[in-house]
Amino acid sequence: MCTGGCAKCLGGTLIPLALFGFLANILLFFPGGKVIDNNDHLSEEVWFFGGILGSGVLMIFPALVFLGLKNNDCCGCCGNESCGKRFAMFTSTIFAVIGFLGAGYSFVISAISINRGPKCLMDNRTWGYPFHDGDYLNDEALWSKCRQPADVVPWHLTLFSILLVIGGVQMLLCAIQVVNGLLGTLCGDCQCCSCCGGDGPV
Repeated sequence: MCTGGCAKCLGGTLIPLALFGFLANILLFFPGGKVIDNNDHLSEEVWFFGGILGSGVLMIFPALVFLGLKNNDCCGCCGNESCGKRFAMFTSTIFAVIGFLGAGYSFVISAISINRGPKCLMDNRTWGYPFHDGDYLNDEALWSKCRQPADVVPWHLTLFSILLVIGGVQMLLCAIQVVNGLLGTLCGDCQCCSCCGGDGPV
């Protein structure tokens, strides 16, 4: 597959992943699927907007750039031959790095939150974090330490696990585009042959 076609494929995959990440982060504002009265009762990591910013907004822009590479003018832009496919592929590499950092941010936040567990009403009638070092992950009996909101532990674990997986996949795809973009920068695109009257790729 040519570098432009590969980038378009990656961009088309990143768009739905970004939307899923955005949605997962929104749902975290409703622990257990319920509206809470006090925002202070939300887990701190929810306010870091890992899915909204990292896997969402910071991923949309690279994805759109990748999608646009397939139709990029091989011979230059606005008649300027120095601004062509190679430059476009180099630009995509920069956006891929930005996307990688955004996905990495979401991945780290999700991992920390999964290990820490949700903020909930504990047995002593105060709100806090009853779990330590991910001990609840292997022992569902500990989930009873969270009195309210109902089902907050599986809700928290499921959504942050989704964000963790999404972030990991996005990091992989952006890393692939970094390599693909560098190849496109150095070697050009296989579809850009003779479009400017030359014999080889531009």
